[in-house]
Amino acid sequence: MIFSDYDRIVFAGDSITDMDSVKPVGDGSMWDNLGKSYVRIIDNMLAAYYPEIRVRVTNSGVNGDSSADLLRRFKRDVIDLDPRWISILIGGNDCWRQFDSPSQTDQHISPEEYGENLAQMLEMSKSKSGVKGIFVMSPYYMEPLRQDPMRARMEEYAAVSRRLAEKYGAEYIDIQAAFDRYFKYRHSSFIAWDRIHPNQIGATVIAREFLSHCGFDPMHIPE
Repeated sequence: MIFSDYDRIVFAGDSITDMDSVKPVGDGSMWDNLGKSYVRIIDNMLAAYYPEIRVRVTNSGVNGDSSADLLRRFKRDVIDLDPRWISILIGGNDCWRQFDSPSQTDQHISPEEYGENLAQMLEMSKSKSGVKGIFVMSPYYMEPLRQDPMRARMEEYAAVSRRLAEKYGAEYIDIQAAFDRYFKYRHSSFIAWDRIHPNQIGATVIAREFLSHCGFDPMHIPE
């Protein structure tokens, strides 16, 4: 397990991260402050399997955020919280607005602009004293058909996120690949009717993939 006693993990993102968390920042395990997303499940798993390690999990997701929105609040909602670990999952709305709001071009964020925004967040994270590590989770679209226009476009954003994770030495977590493996057995409608917002099963897929990069052992028994 890479986390230590009293480490704080701040999860930054959009509605996929948010899922009814307290605004502007969901913090603490009581009263459902963390919402119902993969963040809540990660907190559950860490507390249940590693009770001897008191990890503080914080949800800094905001529904509807683009990478530009997250960047504007990144200092307040992430950096100023003095995290030891930072996780970023953003980019879905950057791509999606091009499809559900095609005429509202002021809401469209190109892969190039997305890359600039994400790079600034990673620069801030790298320069923050005390940060032990950074996770970059890929934006995704739960459409198995790779030729689907939105799936193909989302792959461009995912490629940018991978490249920047490698450039800044962050741990890259390929959420799209995790869902693709799942869809070999079940249709995407089983976990997300709109192919973006996961139900609790989909959130668990994300949480499991994240924890697989953290040295998490489901067979761990505290001494």
